Amino acid sequence: MNPSTFQPLSLTDFDISPERGFLPSDPCDTLPDCPVLDHLSREMPKLLSTRQVRRFIDGKPSLLPSIPSSWRDDEYRAAMRILSFAGHAYVWETPGKPTSKLPSQLAQPWYEVVRKLGRPPVLSYASYALDNWRRLDPTTPIQLDNIVLLQNFLGGLDEEWFVVVHIQIEQQAGLGLDGLLQAINAVSTRKDDEVLLGLQALASAQTDMRNTLLRMKERCDPYVYYTRVRPYIHGWKNSPSLPDGLVYDKVEAYAQQPQQFRGETGAQSSIVPCLDAGLGIRHAPDPLTVYLQEMREYMPPRHRAFLQALENQTDNQRRAVLSGYVHDRRQSHPELWSAYCACVNLLAQFREIHIGYADSYINRQNQTSTTNPTAVGTGGTPFMTYLQKHLDETKQAIEA
Repeated sequence: MNPSTFQPLSLTDFDISPERGFLPSDPCDTLPDCPVLDHLSREMPKLLSTRQVRRFIDGKPSLLPSIPSSWRDDEYRAAMRILSFAGHAYVWETPGKPTSKLPSQLAQPWYEVVRKLGRPPVLSYASYALDNWRRLDPTTPIQLDNIVLLQNFLGGLDEEWFVVVHIQIEQQAGLGLDGLLQAINAVSTRKDDEVLLGLQALASAQTDMRNTLLRMKERCDPYVYYTRVRPYIHGWKNSPSLPDGLVYDKVEAYAQQPQQFRGETGAQSSIVPCLDAGLGIRHAPDPLTVYLQEMREYMPPRHRAFLQALENQTDNQRRAVLSGYVHDRRQSHPELWSAYCACVNLLAQFREIHIGYADSYINRQNQTSTTNPTAVGTGGTPFMTYLQKHLDETKQAIEA
C-alpha cells in the first residue's frame, strides 16, 4: 500500500458510530398525520392472530394518501418498517395459502418509500431489526434489559427476544468496527501499537457479540420460532409456494408483472461481511457467496458503501491491508499476529454458534407446509453445507 494515496476511513461517513454500530438514532415509533398506518401498526398482532389483516387493508381506500415533503429520513424508515410488516402479514396471513398479489393501497406507498431509501419493497433486516426498537428508559443504554420492539407480527416473548438479541449484537459491534478502522488506518503509518490496540478493541467487542448470541435460547424456543416467528419473514424469490413471485398492484414500474425478492435474513446484516472484508477472510465462489453478494442490495446504501470501502483496502499484492500487514510481521511482532488470530477465532466461533442455531431452529424442525421449508433459509437458499464451508474458510485464514 502506498501511504500517500491512502484515505483513512471514518465510521461517521457511513452513518455508523462506535456507540451504536449500524443502529440509527432511536427510531420513530409513530408517523405524523398517518392515522390509518399507525393504527395498522398498533393492531397488527391482534389482526394477524385473528387473520383480519387482509380484510382491514382491503377495506381501506388508502393507507398512506401521500408522502409529506417534510418527512425526515427516520420517518421514511418508520414508514418502511410498518409497510414491510403489513406487506408480509398480508401475503402470509393464512398458513399454507399465501396471496400472490398486493393491493394497490399497500403496494404503491411501499414502492414510493423504498425509492427514497434505496432498498427493495420487501421486509429486510434493516426494517426488522435496525429500525425496530425503543429504549424503555431513554436515559440508559441500549441493552437487552432496556430494549423492546416497536413492531411485531404476532408478538410474544420468543419473537421479541429473537430480534432484540440481534439488535444488541448490532450495538455491540460499534466499538469493534471502530477498532477495526483504527487498526486499518494505522497500517498506512506503520504504527504497530495502534494496529494492536485496534485489534484488541475488535476482539473485546466480538467477545460481547458472541456472548449475546449464546443467549438466544434463553427466551426463544426453536419450535416456537419455527412455527410462530419464521413463517412471516419469508420472501417471494425461490419460494416453493410463490414460484412466480408477487404482483404489486398498480405500481407502474412493475407493469403488473410478478416481482421476486428475498425474505428477511440475518445475512442482510452488514457486520459479518464487514469483518470478513476487514480481516481479509476469503471465500471461494459457491452458491452462498453469490447469495451474500445479492444480500447487499437489501442493506441501507451507506452500510453497503462501507462494506465496499473495506473491500477496497488492499495492498500491492491485492491482499486485504490489515491481514497482509500482520502476516508479514508474524515473526517480528508475534503479539500483533496473536491479536489478529484472536479476532479471526472469535469470528469463527460466531459462525459456529450460528450454524448450530440454523440446525436446531430450522433444519431439525418438522416441515408441515411448503410456505415454511426446513431445507432453505428465509432468503430462499440452502444453507447448512455452505455455512460450514464459510466457517472452514474463516479458520483457514490463520492456518497458512
